Amino acid sequence: MIANIAPLKGNTAADCFIGFVSDKNLAALSANCSDENIAWITSQVAKECFSFQLKEGNQLLFIEVLKEEKNENKKLENLRKKAATVCTQINAAKLTSADIKAFSGDEKEAWAITEGLVLANYQFLKYKSKKKANTLKDIYAADLTEVAIKRLSAVSEATYIARDLVNEPQSYLNASQYSADIEKLAETGVFNVTVLRKKQIESLKMGGVLAVNKGSIQEPTFNVIEYKPANAINEKPIVFVGKGVMYDTGGLSLKPTGHSMDFMKSDMGGAAAATGAIYAAAKAELPLHVITLVPATDNRPGGDAYAPGDVITMMSGATVEVMNTDAEGRLVLADALEYAKRYEPEVVMDLATLTGAAVRGFGAIAICSMGTDEDSLASLSKAGFECHERTVIQPFWDDYAEWLDSSVADMTNLGPSEAGQITAGKFLEKYTDYPWVHLDIAGPAFLHKTDAYRLKGGTGVGVRLLFQYLMNRIA
Repeated sequence: MIANIAPLKGNTAADCFIGFVSDKNLAALSANCSDENIAWITSQVAKECFSFQLKEGNQLLFIEVLKEEKNENKKLENLRKKAATVCTQINAAKLTSADIKAFSGDEKEAWAITEGLVLANYQFLKYKSKKKANTLKDIYAADLTEVAIKRLSAVSEATYIARDLVNEPQSYLNASQYSADIEKLAETGVFNVTVLRKKQIESLKMGGVLAVNKGSIQEPTFNVIEYKPANAINEKPIVFVGKGVMYDTGGLSLKPTGHSMDFMKSDMGGAAAATGAIYAAAKAELPLHVITLVPATDNRPGGDAYAPGDVITMMSGATVEVMNTDAEGRLVLADALEYAKRYEPEVVMDLATLTGAAVRGFGAIAICSMGTDEDSLASLSKAGFECHERTVIQPFWDDYAEWLDSSVADMTNLGPSEAGQITAGKFLEKYTDYPWVHLDIAGPAFLHKTDAYRLKGGTGVGVRLLFQYLMNRIA
């Protein structure tokens, strides 16, 4: 359960106090620390020590002293990481509540500190027989307005939701269960959900979704999530599309043994992010019309599974020669991108754990971005630096599209080994006629070890990026 974030009002009598203060302004601690403790902190800072755990009366103090950092985005990320470390210490001490203060008075800094603390406090304990739950439940932020708290709470909860979805095993989270879970979210009244079942998908002639689903005994779903407030400032909707391959064996092009299939429950990380982003927008009551589309299926080698050499006809009417059944994500996304045309969108952004090439190129550090809308690519890049879910814009020249030529169909679903993240994007481009951005999140969507507030397992990457983009859009 996510910790409650509330304004700091008077003496909250929280179990601990977390203070972030400049090394040039240690005197600001006087309201919270005794002169003796301030003198001791000052002496230790002179020895290059900057993190402190002290006692002041009955309250435990966590003091982080900050050296000057001129790069604002780097400074904010440093605050998130320091707050994540403090979160570990708070839970180790079995404390339940914390007051937070950024002595700079800067709301962005207060946001980053609180965000790092909340995201580091996440746990996925559903399948643990002995649940060692974190104790931190209440956070009181001194420097955040009520609007900021509402927005931070919304995006943090949405990131938790996305992480939960990615961390769920496929034995629970198949396509139908995903749809049931988002329908349950819709019961809170934040957005509307329409779920299309297999017969409706067949009537729409979504050949990509249906081909990938052929090897599975689980039926596919196509999910339309819509948030449309009365005060929306955009005349045309912003559409998010998330790859919902709930589990990916590679199909008949079976993934190799070893460390390649054991975390493929995370292949719906794009669906999780797109779902979390629209939930955050709705929960924060942002004045924007947003739609999320999620084609959901798993990719199995059973039954009448589609095979390399098959030619499939997409919803658009285009034909695709299947070269590799493990290049399935682009097939389900292509039908969703075609479906998005009916909304005449302002922009469409798809998110997908799409290629190993993105992982090899940038590891878990960055998201590959590309597309036809240069303004949105630039806006996402800016948002990415602000929330530290950074994007790297890829070259997107038409030369790469030529690598998808087929001798028997309109195109193949796989190019050569080089620039695989770009040829995947060029495949998707064929199904768009609107401003469009593709985000390949294959690297940072699932971590094999904890990195500060980005914990081992599903990270929920993409939720904070899109939410920051939306906040900048209304600013």
